[in-house]
Amino acid sequence: MKLKDAVVLVTGANRGLGSALVTASLAAGARRIYAGARDPKQLAAVLARAPERIVPLGIDITNVDSLAAAAESAPDVSVLFNNAGILASHNFLTSSSAEIAQDFSTNFFGTLAATKAFLPALTRAGAAGQAALVNVLSVVSLANMPALGAYSASKAAAFSLTQALRSDLGKLNISVHGVFAGAIDTDMVRAMQMTKTSPANVAAAIVEGVEQGLEDIFPDPMSRGASATWRSDPKELERQLASMSG
Repeated sequence: MKLKDAVVLVTGANRGLGSALVTASLAAGARRIYAGARDPKQLAAVLARAPERIVPLGIDITNVDSLAAAAESAPDVSVLFNNAGILASHNFLTSSSAEIAQDFSTNFFGTLAATKAFLPALTRAGAAGQAALVNVLSVVSLANMPALGAYSASKAAAFSLTQALRSDLGKLNISVHGVFAGAIDTDMVRAMQMTKTSPANVAAAIVEGVEQGLEDIFPDPMSRGASATWRSDPKELERQLASMSG
C-alpha cells in the first residue's frame, strides 16, 4: 500500500502522534489528508503545513452522529489511521469504573466505530485498487503493564479487534495493520520516567511499515525490543512490564 496519491484520514490529528502522522503522510505524497479532531479549531497549526492538501474534519469517535457526519464529508478515504486514543485509567484496583469505561469507550469501541463508519469508503478504495486500515495500538497490547493495567486491557482488546478485522477486510482488498508503539514523547506519557521516541520518528516508521505491507509494525526501539522478547518468551515481557510499574 503506497500513500502517494492516497486519501488519508488521521483521527486525533491535533497533536502528538496524530499531528506527526499528518506530516508523514504529506511527505509520502498523499493527495489529500483529512485531519480529524473533536474540535477542528485545534487543527490550525496542522493545516498551516499544507492548506491545499489538508482538510480539517470534526470527529469524535465515541459519538455515532459525529462519525456519520465525518464519513459523509470524507467519502473518498483510502487509508484510515485509527490514532485517537485516551489514557484515563491506570491500576485496575485504584481506577474507577467510569475511568476504565472511558478507556474502552475510546480505545476499543471508538476504534471499532470509526472503522465501521469509514468502511464504505475503504471498500470502494479497495475495489478500485488498494486501501488500508491502520490501528495505533501499544506494546502493552502484548502484555499488561500493571501501572497502566486498565489502559493496557483496552489496547489488548483493540489488538484482538485488529486481528479479527484483518481476516474480514482482507476479502475486500483492505490491508489491516497494527502499530505496537512504545513510549512516545507526547502529553499522554510525558510524566512517566522512561526513554521516549519523538512522534515524528514514530510516524515516519509507521508510514514506512504500511508501505512495506507489514501487518505488525514496531516503530521505535522500545517496541522492537518488546517484540523480540514477546516472540521468544512472552512471560519475560510480562515480567519486564510489571517491573516498570514499580
